[in-house]
Amino acid sequence: MDSRLNQYCLDLFNRKRYVTREITVGKLKMGGNQPIRVQSMTTADTMDTQKSIDESIRMIDAGCELVRLTAPSIKEAKNLGVIKTKLNELGYNAPLVADIHFTPNAAEVAAQLIEKVRVNPGNYADKKKFEEFDFTDEGYQAELVRIEKKFRPLVEICKANNTAMRIGTNHGSLSDRILSRFGDTPKGMVESAMEFLRICKQMDFNELVISMKASNTLVMVQAYRLLVHTMEKEGMNYPLHLGVTEAGDGEDGRIKSAVGIGALLEDGLGDTIRVSLTEDPEFEIPVARKLIEKFSSTNNLKLIETDLEIQYNPFEHERRETVQNKNIGGKSVPVVFADLSNKQEVQPINFYGFGYNYSIPLDKWTMQDLAADYVFLGDTALNFEIPGTLGAVFNYEKWNSNYRTKKHTFPYLKSTDLDRKKDLPKTYFIEFQAEELNTELIKKHENAVLVINSAYSNKTQLYRYARTILDHEGIKNPVVLKYNSTEKDLETVQLHVSSDAGNQFLDGFGDGIWISSALPTVEVNSMSFGILQATRTRISKTEYISCPSCGRTLFDLQETTAKIRSKTSHLKGLKIGIMGCIVNGPGEMADADYGYVGTGIGKIHLYKEKTIVRKNVPESEAVDALIDLIKENNDWVDPI
Repeated sequence: MDSRLNQYCLDLFNRKRYVTREITVGKLKMGGNQPIRVQSMTTADTMDTQKSIDESIRMIDAGCELVRLTAPSIKEAKNLGVIKTKLNELGYNAPLVADIHFTPNAAEVAAQLIEKVRVNPGNYADKKKFEEFDFTDEGYQAELVRIEKKFRPLVEICKANNTAMRIGTNHGSLSDRILSRFGDTPKGMVESAMEFLRICKQMDFNELVISMKASNTLVMVQAYRLLVHTMEKEGMNYPLHLGVTEAGDGEDGRIKSAVGIGALLEDGLGDTIRVSLTEDPEFEIPVARKLIEKFSSTNNLKLIETDLEIQYNPFEHERRETVQNKNIGGKSVPVVFADLSNKQEVQPINFYGFGYNYSIPLDKWTMQDLAADYVFLGDTALNFEIPGTLGAVFNYEKWNSNYRTKKHTFPYLKSTDLDRKKDLPKTYFIEFQAEELNTELIKKHENAVLVINSAYSNKTQLYRYARTILDHEGIKNPVVLKYNSTEKDLETVQLHVSSDAGNQFLDGFGDGIWISSALPTVEVNSMSFGILQATRTRISKTEYISCPSCGRTLFDLQETTAKIRSKTSHLKGLKIGIMGCIVNGPGEMADADYGYVGTGIGKIHLYKEKTIVRKNVPESEAVDALIDLIKENNDWVDPI
């Protein structure tokens, strides 16, 4: 594959930051060689001046460098000036950003009062009616002229007032015009932004930041990559704002954010980030900081410059082709490893942490939804019968002397001492360091499952390098990706490992995941399944597409999300969108199966996919009505 056709970062095999144009937002510099900036958004009604100020202060004190507030109409846009003045009087000078949807006149007012405006090209000049159009080239060109006429006044105001702008495309709110022309695709997202960027370039306005946000991490990552590729071709290098929309809360929200944002930071893309959690905004800031800290590590291995080219398309997802070995590789979903190798001894109770419960009276195993597929025991003894759905992996010497004749047991070998091992079974595991693959040795072991590992921090580049070598050599052994962490803080491990692993699984590389950590097994196991869920490679639990609160939100998102989760978390594989307002409504839910959307104070619309099926349901009845809707469509099962 011609490397020019898939170029989106400076170096696919060595970690390098993609240097963008430096811009100014108030007193803050962004892009270029500036640090990655952290931002968030208030949840208070923008017309409630004091609440907006109080919340902004909490965010800034937590480390927020840009504060975004919603401005759905001119009155909110005008009040942003009041909020800014009072914050400045209190000694808080972080730039304010107006979040605009549907209302160009509000954007034009805000741009004269505060440091930055965010516009969504999907609804700035277009209305969303879910209609299809069949444009001729001439007809589409006329649409672009119409958009330019609508957009020019804002650009002129921004130039005159030294106001920065974010052109923020959202996957779920692409206009009917874009959907009709380009489809619901990353290409459609990119073209939606490029139409506005070309106008800005023509008008010599360059104080711009661009975003390509989606709740689907696969779509998001592909869209940002394609954006950089497209901007490069047109002589643009604007800073990038990274974010996963509607990531949710708790562990799921952190993992999903780290998978999407981290996959791009790993390749040097990103100048400012917002971790969108269904939690108070000040809690987003430390999470974002921890994710950014990952990239300050100097434990990176620089590979020799190479003209090696990847054999996959980074703008489209296709899983790497492998030969299936047991339940690993081929068409099987990626497997999950648990690791008990640091135990002195194991009992059935130890297996609870990765999804297996043993009843002594019944002499019976039961499995949970998040049940690991393999357990690595190293040299630890196993003195009881394990369930047949679980594979036990031992160091070779232990396996050879104690478990060679036992079913569902497999040896584990290091590549460096492989030649001394004889009579290997039909399935065995060999660990290789990503930077030191011996392809001639691998070709002698067609029955081996490869475990790729590395002690270096730049695993994205090293694992990609290993994958590319395997592809060039035509080696199709399945691969388990291993990640070792000595970090004691759970949130840090979630963010850093999700960032490392997310990039690989989003690119279709990896037939299994193995996280080796001193953290409790139950946390590590949940993290492993969470990463696979966030990359859409293995769905094992209910997925909640839940937007962060903002000033447009019409109900308590945190409370409602918790209530819906408590009643539906057993519905494995179902996707439920929980949206605070119509802006983040049917579009932003993307591919959700069901939607719960605020449309007025105390009123909820319920959706089946993107179709409204019940309107203006009283909030007090809406959760039960949602469950009734799920039952009516035969997607409900009673909890066990």
